[in-house]
Amino acid sequence: MSAGETLRPEIVGSFGIVAAGRHYAVAAGTRILMAGGNATDAGVAAVFAAAVTEISHFGFGGEAPTIIYDAKAKKVSVVNGQGTAPALATPARFAAAGVIPGNGPNGGTIPAMVDAMALALQLNGTMTLHQVMQPAIELADGFVMYNFLAEVFVSQQKATSKWADAYAAYYPGGQPPRTGEIFRQPNLARTMRIIADADAAAFAKAKDRKAAIQAGRDAFYKGDIARRIGAAMERDGGLMRYEDLARYKGKVEAPATARIFGYDVCKGGFWSQGPAMLMALAIAEAAGIVSMEPGSADYLHIVAESIKLAFDDRNMYFGDPDFATVPAKGLLSKSYAAARAAQIASRASLDHRYGDPWAYEGKARTTPVFTPHMLKAPPRPTADTTAIEVVDRDGNLFSCTPSSGWMLGGAYIPGNTGVPMSNRMTVFDLDPDSPNVLAPGKRPRTTLSPCIVMKDGAPFLAIGTPGGDNQDQQIMNVLLRVLAFGQPLQAAIEAPRINSNHFHGSFGIKKDEPGVLEIEDRVPAQVRDDLSARGHKLDVLGPFGVSTGIVAAGVVPGTGTLRGGADVRRERYVFGW
Repeated sequence: MSAGETLRPEIVGSFGIVAAGRHYAVAAGTRILMAGGNATDAGVAAVFAAAVTEISHFGFGGEAPTIIYDAKAKKVSVVNGQGTAPALATPARFAAAGVIPGNGPNGGTIPAMVDAMALALQLNGTMTLHQVMQPAIELADGFVMYNFLAEVFVSQQKATSKWADAYAAYYPGGQPPRTGEIFRQPNLARTMRIIADADAAAFAKAKDRKAAIQAGRDAFYKGDIARRIGAAMERDGGLMRYEDLARYKGKVEAPATARIFGYDVCKGGFWSQGPAMLMALAIAEAAGIVSMEPGSADYLHIVAESIKLAFDDRNMYFGDPDFATVPAKGLLSKSYAAARAAQIASRASLDHRYGDPWAYEGKARTTPVFTPHMLKAPPRPTADTTAIEVVDRDGNLFSCTPSSGWMLGGAYIPGNTGVPMSNRMTVFDLDPDSPNVLAPGKRPRTTLSPCIVMKDGAPFLAIGTPGGDNQDQQIMNVLLRVLAFGQPLQAAIEAPRINSNHFHGSFGIKKDEPGVLEIEDRVPAQVRDDLSARGHKLDVLGPFGVSTGIVAAGVVPGTGTLRGGADVRRERYVFGW
């Protein structure tokens, strides 16, 4: 066995690499690269393909936060890709229930994926929507059902039966599709063709690629599709209306960035949980983790305690900056990270410890004190996520974390659109003092967290994963090994992981489990015993049991060649050459 032996090979090449959730998405992205597209063209094609074939994890009406590195402009940009709350959505609407549902006509923020992919293509692509949507349209006409998704269909048949349009779309004849059968989504295919045809018609008329993309995008948000969505929502008791879609417009933003171990790590803004990973990495760096043996008890203790501190601050301070005043400068300052690192003791903390980042901005707190807490309402089911990472031969990077499928709780489709809606509304808080409190037109503090890493101004890595609150913890697990210790990418992905459940979760009842640390049983028993002796409440999982699915693609420093990796957890896929 070679020293670098892994369960899957690290993919290397010089042309391009696509890493994603299922082979259908990887194939779509690869096809676009072969047709002359760049990383963004391929990434957008893969996202659309995933919206068709990974509907347990991500649907066409979901969201798709994206980070792009433009090699020509030498610039990293964030396409926020997170929809907002409908105009009729207020805390009072959900006060009686005490929690916002995770499924159904009121589970979703405004669909953001189509807008985000249009913005991405306009920003850094070379192709039109009509071109990049072709693989997905063909898949909507029919793809071979795979076992994982077939099992989800069986498990969610009863829950989906509440919604006639979704049930008709996914259970034709009242039967779930079986593994190996051709599964067709004619209504979704029709919706996608309307978008693609509007793009193609506009391009044929004016030969303006960006204007054509806008025409395709507007066919979804301002035309008959949006009217049918709004009418069905009103019929089914939902709060979303046509006007919400017609008004919706995503943003291109600068990333939140931190220098960690000599690398620049780029995440979404404080409307996402992304900056919490930057904070946790900075705390671990300040605590001296680089001097520890990866996987040792000392190392894992520092990782766990850094995560607790950063994610407690996430719950206390993060919210859509268009609505909330966030002490962003203080939260990301090195001096604040050092102060938080000094709070790490030899024993595991079982308390929620919220810092005071306002002091590191040279000002007093200007927001109400918000104490996160677990709700008492019954839990509401939520869904899942996927991730897509692409690198091309020019060094363009594309990182996207699309979400809102119907892993649990059943699908909801408005009318005959074929578009399964989001379930991100449940991430909002109802407490008026929370920076993440629900408000019309506001983005929830999404868990979706794409990531790009730069080295000395050059592209290094695009990395992401599904997993809700786990996402940034799991990316951190991998990045520590790659950035601080120079481990090979695939080996770092496959290394044993930990995951903290200490802080209040983002979904449903905002559950917390103080001191609980999930840990894979490949971590040696001696290390686990040491962590238990320090006060960590270990939840020992199977050998690859943490709920995650890292995918990554990037550039090798020095040689300029390409590499990619995919998790053995969650059946991830990667291909390129």
